[in-house]
Amino acid sequence: MAIVETETHGQVIVIRMNRPERLNALGQELRSGLAQAWCEFRDSDQLEVAVFTGTGRAFCAGEDMKESIQRGAPGRGQQAIADPFMDGTLQKPVIAAINGYAMGGGFMLVERTDLRVAVRGAIFEVSEVKRWLLGGYPHGHFAGLPHPIATEMALGFRFAAERLHEVGFLNRLVDPDALIPTALEMAEHLLTLPPASRVNTVYMMRQMRPRVTPDLQRLAAKLHEHGAKDDLME
Repeated sequence: MAIVETETHGQVIVIRMNRPERLNALGQELRSGLAQAWCEFRDSDQLEVAVFTGTGRAFCAGEDMKESIQRGAPGRGQQAIADPFMDGTLQKPVIAAINGYAMGGGFMLVERTDLRVAVRGAIFEVSEVKRWLLGGYPHGHFAGLPHPIATEMALGFRFAAERLHEVGFLNRLVDPDALIPTALEMAEHLLTLPPASRVNTVYMMRQMRPRVTPDLQRLAAKLHEHGAKDDLME
């Protein structure tokens, strides 16, 4: 079975992470498969909207820590194929269909999507504070969440889908059997819009997302160097 599965519904592509035995953790093979799928979507003249989901109990559990230990370093490492979804150059809209846990890097994948549907009871967590020297301070900021909620998120508290729906991070909450149908319904609405209007509006809304200012980026870089780092790989 492919580690990344794709299926098409007219002008809509469903991109599905398919590594359920590892909760769709982001190993190098999965990252490469996703990059290929996103390039296929970007380069297609027929495909206009993507639905991004996972197989099994998790949308994505984040970085594959076992693989990072074997590689001797955390993070994405060198990627053979550029990923237009991750580097922000993908112009077409992406709808997240969150089928379960979205943790760490999995949460970051959700953040990059334009619209979000989640199953009731899905669990979300920003995990940096549990593994690095600085908590995931930009995530609640990117999401436009109130400061106390963003602080709670940065400090590694877990959030249920119901609460993130209440604070505006998720567009829809559904039962599991309605997840993909609801995402496809949203995609079909997008397809009723004039193509230029759809693309331009998505681009405009992305530009309106909050950004971390350069001075805060410099502060974050200094804080990453502050404190003992011998427990990073541990």
